[in-house]
Amino acid sequence: MEDAGEKKKEIVSEVEAALNGLSAEEKARKQKTIEERLFGFANFMEAKVVLLYLGKGGEVETLDIIERSLENGKMVVLPVFNRESSKTILYKVEKGRHDLINGPDGWLMPDPSRCKTVPINLIDIAIVPGQAFDEKGGRIGVGDKFYDKFVQKLPITTRKVAIAFEEQVISQVPTDSRNKHIDIIVTDNRTIYKI
Repeated sequence: MEDAGEKKKEIVSEVEAALNGLSAEEKARKQKTIEERLFGFANFMEAKVVLLYLGKGGEVETLDIIERSLENGKMVVLPVFNRESSKTILYKVEKGRHDLINGPDGWLMPDPSRCKTVPINLIDIAIVPGQAFDEKGGRIGVGDKFYDKFVQKLPITTRKVAIAFEEQVISQVPTDSRNKHIDIIVTDNRTIYKI
């Protein structure tokens, strides 16, 4: 039997190859379609406090979504995962890109000197990143397990939603009891509700 970790790596490689096979124009068109579908999605439209993420490659980019959410009057919250303490701090971003700095790992993050912390129980909808998903809500993240742990702490009333390119949706993601499934996936082609 194939090791689940190896199977996940194989899936991620196949998804990356499919995404790399898209032209820049096609990927940009798909990105825009995902954004439009998200902003037309009832759960997102109704949410006042939105948890988003800052993409780390292989994920749908969110900078424009963050800016547009702010323009639409939503409170935007971004997580910062602390590797040393294994804690997650949620920051309210009010000025979009102006509230972001380069983090220690080279990726953008909220500037703690400019952004206020937010309690987890305020989040109405959580947009969860991933590299691959299945129709049952399984996901493969970037491998650090921070989101797997974090999603388990979200209130039961918080909708857990992924945004993804259709190429990221596969037949089955190998999961175990530690993996927390998401509720809904919004792609450039469809909206998938966990079966």
